[in-house]
Amino acid sequence: MRIAIMGQAAFGAKVLDTLADRGEQVIAAWLPQGKAGGKPDQLQIASEQRGIPVYRPESYKSPETLGAFRGLNADLLIMAFVTDIIPQTLIETPLRGAICYHPSLLPRHRGGSAINWAVIMGDKETGLSIFWADAGIDTGPILLQKRVAIGAEDTTGSLYFNHLFPLGVEAIAESVDLIKAGRAPRLVQDEALATYEPLCNDKVAGIDWMRPAEDLHNLIRGCDPQPGAYSFYKGEKVRLFDARRIDAAPAARPGEITATDAKGFTVAAGKGAIRIGRTRTEAGRQDAAAFAATKGLKPGDRFTAD
Repeated sequence: MRIAIMGQAAFGAKVLDTLADRGEQVIAAWLPQGKAGGKPDQLQIASEQRGIPVYRPESYKSPETLGAFRGLNADLLIMAFVTDIIPQTLIETPLRGAICYHPSLLPRHRGGSAINWAVIMGDKETGLSIFWADAGIDTGPILLQKRVAIGAEDTTGSLYFNHLFPLGVEAIAESVDLIKAGRAPRLVQDEALATYEPLCNDKVAGIDWMRPAEDLHNLIRGCDPQPGAYSFYKGEKVRLFDARRIDAAPAARPGEITATDAKGFTVAAGKGAIRIGRTRTEAGRQDAAAFAATKGLKPGDRFTAD
């Protein structure tokens, strides 16, 4: 079966290497659209090391791109970490269709920040879906899913790198086996259960200290490593990480520092408090204790919304 891989970064590279090592016929790698040049993508490097042709179209919507893709005579397109909107005419080109990896239990958490929102919303479980791509955004029939528990201290980063990345590669390989055997399901998603959230960026990453500690703990973990949930200290934007929830209500105003120690500093919330272990500012990353020492942070000082 002639397989084209579309994707990027370490995940795309690992999918390509895994399938090639299993003896699958990977005929091409397609990178995110844009101008050629710049730092080589990891999928590009992995492909070139194996002598597999690499394509980076300026636009996936152009007739030239569709013609080049059709010329490959691919049996299957695997979309491994794809952020571009791919036209349906291209998706329908391979004889056996196109499958796509998505890091959530679809139809919950459609969109480009699925892992972030599972943590931010306090989900106890997430997972990944391999689905048949169609004209919608994460709407196609499900081929298979894998479930992952979300631990109390998990972050977006830990879920992805420790679980959803390796499981995703395995799931794609399993999907290829099912397709080759003619046993790949096409389970229609239940639209009544569908959710779609926006990208997790600074529009949603600001901390409102009036909210309960549980909500802020989820927000900080969900924004770790990117974009980093943030608050302001004396006008400086400070991104906060390595949060630990404290349910006991402190005798302090929301946003007020209640303690500093060798492990970091603690900030009062609307209900409970949050201990912070790491920070990031324009000057770089610091342990929270070092940040507190540098800034002279002390009980009674306060983080604000701006």
